[in-house]
Amino acid sequence: MGKRFNVRVYGILLYQDAVLVSDEYIKGNRITKFPGGGLEFGEGTRECLAREFTEELDLKIEVGEHFYTTDFYVASSFDSNSQVISIYYLVEPLEKMVFKTSVASHNYEKKEGAQAFRWIPLMNLKESDFTLIIDRRVAEMLLQKFKIA
Repeated sequence: MGKRFNVRVYGILLYQDAVLVSDEYIKGNRITKFPGGGLEFGEGTRECLAREFTEELDLKIEVGEHFYTTDFYVASSFDSNSQVISIYYLVEPLEKMVFKTSVASHNYEKKEGAQAFRWIPLMNLKESDFTLIIDRRVAEMLLQKFKIA
């Protein structure tokens, strides 16, 4: 099997000085990441992110300013023949947010594909809150942008 790229698109949703994160159970691993997912063939990055927020949160968003694109090599945690490129945008809700969130991390039934959302106050945010190296870099950048670090 040849080498390939895995393009992921994520949204940074800020509300009342907190950032939304997604806790997921993927291939037996507990992962905390920003909401979003994989780019599908024929789709633009902003379109992908809007689709992911609709699918995962039933929330229509406006995809705003580009925040970061991976600028270092990262092999996929799930496929050693795949290089991950992640693109992050700031997003704004276009409607009232009514999706369920939890205070506790990984508050879901432990089964493949399980997902739960929660808010982390920016003043409590740490790089180590995130599982994946690219998300950790973005958390560091968020802390710098908002002068929290």
